[in-house]
Amino acid sequence: MSPPLLEVDAVSRTFVQGGLLAGRRIRAVDGVSFTLANDRPEIFSVIGESGSGKSTLARMILALLPPSEGVIRFEGRPFSALRRRRDRLAFMARVQPIFQNPFAAFNPLKRVDRYLFATARTFTGATDRETAARQVDEALRRVGLSLAEVGGRYPHELSGGQLQRVAIARALIPGPRLIVADEPVSMVDASLRMAIVNLFKMLRDELRVSIVYITHDLATAYYISDRVIVMRRGRVVESGPARTVLDAPTHPYAIELKKAVLSVDAGPAALDAALAAQEEEPSIAR
Repeated sequence: MSPPLLEVDAVSRTFVQGGLLAGRRIRAVDGVSFTLANDRPEIFSVIGESGSGKSTLARMILALLPPSEGVIRFEGRPFSALRRRRDRLAFMARVQPIFQNPFAAFNPLKRVDRYLFATARTFTGATDRETAARQVDEALRRVGLSLAEVGGRYPHELSGGQLQRVAIARALIPGPRLIVADEPVSMVDASLRMAIVNLFKMLRDELRVSIVYITHDLATAYYISDRVIVMRRGRVVESGPARTVLDAPTHPYAIELKKAVLSVDAGPAALDAALAAQEEEPSIAR
């Protein structure tokens, strides 16, 4: 029996604020655990407001930040084993990121196809431009674009929605098993958000890619998720099938979070006021 695709086992991350000797230790992620199966691709959403620790968790899953405690394994192998460059490249080919701001992900002075060709050369072994171009065009067509459309263009010549689709295409070139998408639609026009989240459903259903979807947006999480966890100040306060959790949350924070989405007047301040009795230490989690 093959090991799980991803195991996050009692993972915590502590930062020191104010210096190593006199600084205050702040737990940005606190004992988070979940598992993604190897034989069943899914969209697993991590939901929380700013400061919940969800982006810190995403960075640990991408092996950009080591856990202070706990273990993360990909296909049975702990991240601590990713010491050699060859091992890290193999991991990066299998686990790809998509970030919040597509304009920050691309150098404004470089043509976007340069990134796509570099990804093909690095991860697929494409040694000639014709092979790389075929791989790049295939990935772009998966997201509704083509090399003819984006070739030779700079980031400012594309819309935010187009550029985010280019970022998704870049992530597809190595043939990943897992994509970690950190707030991928928060800077995209509302009219284009559904097009982006529908792409994630296509990746799951047609390419059998699992996705860890990091978001504060309950509406898109409800629409595309198979399972969810809700985080508050580094801890998981609710977890389960997406419809079960988001239709009828049981934790006070998850309940107030749902109310905040439904009320134009509600927001972070309303959440804090409603949960004042459960106030915890401030966090620098993202």
